[in-house]
Amino acid sequence: MAEIKYEIIETIGVVAETSKGWSKELNLISWNDRDAKYDIRDWSPDHEKMGKGITLSKEELEKLKEILNNMDI
Repeated sequence: MAEIKYEIIETIGVVAETSKGWSKELNLISWNDRDAKYDIRDWSPDHEKMGKGITLSKEELEKLKEILNNMDI
């Protein structure tokens, strides 16, 4: 299996933290030297390991923000 190359361009915020030190984060990440996308996933404290996540373009993130802003929570 090919190695996945990534670079965290900007750490935007931590959504949650676990008792084991992992954190769910929103970051701007470049995957395999491609244009950076917004990314939500779990990360180990050293950012060497990661869980499954979701990547979003700027337009997709803007739409998600709109949806969340319109929710009655």
